[in-house]
Amino acid sequence: MKQSYFEIHPWALATHKFNDTTNLVTESLTSIGNGYMGMRGNFEEGYSGKSLKGTYIAGVWFPDKTRVGWWKNGYPKYFGKVINAVDFISVKITIDGHAIDLATTPYEDYYQQLNMKNGILTRSYTVVLSDTKTRINFSRFLSIKTKELAVQQIEFEQIAGNSTITVESQLDGTITNQDTNYEETFWEPITSTIEQNALFLSLKTKANPFGTERFTVSALTDLQLTVNASPQLKKVNDLLLSDTREFSLQEGTNASLLKRTVIVTSRNIPDSEHQTTAKKILADTANNFADLEQEQTAAWLKRWATADIEINGDDAAQQSIRFNLFELFSTYYGEDSRLNIGPKGFTGEKYGGATYWDTEAYAVPFYLGVSEPKVTRNLLLYRYLQLPQAKHNAAEQGLAGALYPMVTFNGIESHNEWEITFEEIHRNGAMAYAIYNYTNYTGDDSYLAKEGLEVLVEISRFWADRVHYSKRKKQYMIHGVTGPNEYENNVNNNWYTNYLARWVLTYTKHAYETYGAQSSVDVSSKELAKWQDIIEHMYLPADSELGIFVQHDTFLDKDIRPVTSLPSKDLPLNQHWSWDKILRSPFIKQADVLQGIYFFGDQFSFEEKKRNFDFYEPLTVHESSLSPSIHSIIASEIGEYDKAIEMYNRTARLDLDNYNHDTDDGLHITSMTGTWLTIVQGFAGMRTWNGELSFAPFLPHNWSSYSFHINYRGRTLQVIVSSIVTIKLVVGETLPIKLYDKNIDLTDTIKVSLK
Repeated sequence: MKQSYFEIHPWALATHKFNDTTNLVTESLTSIGNGYMGMRGNFEEGYSGKSLKGTYIAGVWFPDKTRVGWWKNGYPKYFGKVINAVDFISVKITIDGHAIDLATTPYEDYYQQLNMKNGILTRSYTVVLSDTKTRINFSRFLSIKTKELAVQQIEFEQIAGNSTITVESQLDGTITNQDTNYEETFWEPITSTIEQNALFLSLKTKANPFGTERFTVSALTDLQLTVNASPQLKKVNDLLLSDTREFSLQEGTNASLLKRTVIVTSRNIPDSEHQTTAKKILADTANNFADLEQEQTAAWLKRWATADIEINGDDAAQQSIRFNLFELFSTYYGEDSRLNIGPKGFTGEKYGGATYWDTEAYAVPFYLGVSEPKVTRNLLLYRYLQLPQAKHNAAEQGLAGALYPMVTFNGIESHNEWEITFEEIHRNGAMAYAIYNYTNYTGDDSYLAKEGLEVLVEISRFWADRVHYSKRKKQYMIHGVTGPNEYENNVNNNWYTNYLARWVLTYTKHAYETYGAQSSVDVSSKELAKWQDIIEHMYLPADSELGIFVQHDTFLDKDIRPVTSLPSKDLPLNQHWSWDKILRSPFIKQADVLQGIYFFGDQFSFEEKKRNFDFYEPLTVHESSLSPSIHSIIASEIGEYDKAIEMYNRTARLDLDNYNHDTDDGLHITSMTGTWLTIVQGFAGMRTWNGELSFAPFLPHNWSSYSFHINYRGRTLQVIVSSIVTIKLVVGETLPIKLYDKNIDLTDTIKVSLK
């Protein structure tokens, strides 16, 4: 059941009320970031009610102990987790001796807004204390012009009576995580200094028994007030510094505070240069909020110029697509090939902030469409740079080649559930598919010919070792796996996994035959012959009577029944049923067979797509955030438009309306790409099979129009869909495309009637 937390605005999340019972959700929804760092929508002044404090730095993590009562060979030694960095936004506020805390402070006229045009989060309310009223306005953002910079402004307006106000700005390293290492601390003090009205705190992650990389994070902050207030600078302890100012406001007067903070890390700067570097960045930064806000707005508008999707006729849909795009760009914009996209981004601790196969399956096609190719290439390089670790993962399983991790920060598998670590090996195929996707979409084969070929060969060696030959059926099989549907474990011959493995071997063999002679990769003729034999004799379960691909060998032996047969009180299953009951049920967490049909849509007929969709979608509970978008895209393709729209709304407003009752611990960042995919690949029918760009749009019944831009092979196109379909060549040379199966040379603008 969906819920609403914010008013509907095309460019903002806004509310005129504060609900303490849903604060965890609104903290998640008002998260901000700039790709380098991010934070939840926590209150600067502090809040003693339910809250998940969260400030995170990209690439900074810690190995959480894997505490289980049993062990197996090859089991990961730790579960990597994102950790809370120094809390630099804290500004404690006291008015006439009363510590401001919305859990205990009387207030009125609350307002909160996340402006998605420029990434600025604002909040305001009036504190009511006996015969005084003080209006407090908070504004903050993380700069996308200067990635190390965080900017805060707090304004005070004395509405009634006179008040004495104290503000205490802090750098606080005494922080923990709620779900990692059981409330243990991670940070050791390195340096803390107070000079020239600035606080500097440097912390290093503590040593750990696994010998993983230690990180140093340093923060430099200064404070400016528009009223006279002598600073009281204090080192509370080695992990906590404060700058306290006290001033008085008469009725009708106001004051403003500007807090600028610079964060640098050992990932980019040697420890010995942290303070010098931070000082230089701060010195080069504007020292007034108006200029900093103007820079931020201009930088965000540049991003929106080509990435925005405009929807007319449905403000809720408009808000949701922009919210998803905003949070995606706040998480990752491709500047650093050492970084990737965690399922929760900077919005919470769940999933550990690590990298999953979501990136290759969902994020790659999104970034290909909205950004320069180098952004996606950096995602591919991320995996290439971790190829040695992927080979280590395979060796841990006693297998050849490379096994990319399900969960990782450094390329080493760090997921502590056996059915994931050992069995969900389909993620290996997604790595290969991303290389194909990049090459096919951009037309650039330089990555495939070099780094990509190395990755493909090692993945293929893994698959060739992981299959086994059934003498009885004279076919190759893959037993003991978990497919994308994680509501089944340890199954034999998951159709999607087998199909993907065969495709990887086919694609790699062709790539090697094309580029192998000019590369350093060496594949023997014996290996190539083995790959070909597997390709020709891979077992793919199917049922001729139903005309479907069977999810795995025994799936049809289950008590097959639709989700509609369940009482609503049972949903979501993962919050109401035991794991054993879920595993025995026919209900599907997310697209599995349909994931393969989505990936390889040019290899299946319309009838095959429809039969499989009609069979599997009614069994699917969509309790993975990744599920609705795939179903929406296929539903659009087979003409099931109502279902396509239903699934769009579910993926687009998954967090905004808290569909799965789990937004409190963070947003579903990687699945947000699905919102873009459902419009561009689903509603607009964009496909790029075999290097050919095509469209087949339809218009949702409650929309009057929608439009978007895409980048494709050095061109920028604008697509506008209303009663007329308009495709404009905005930048670049003539491009052959297909529109409703008609071949067209796009030289400027074409218009056709909507079909």
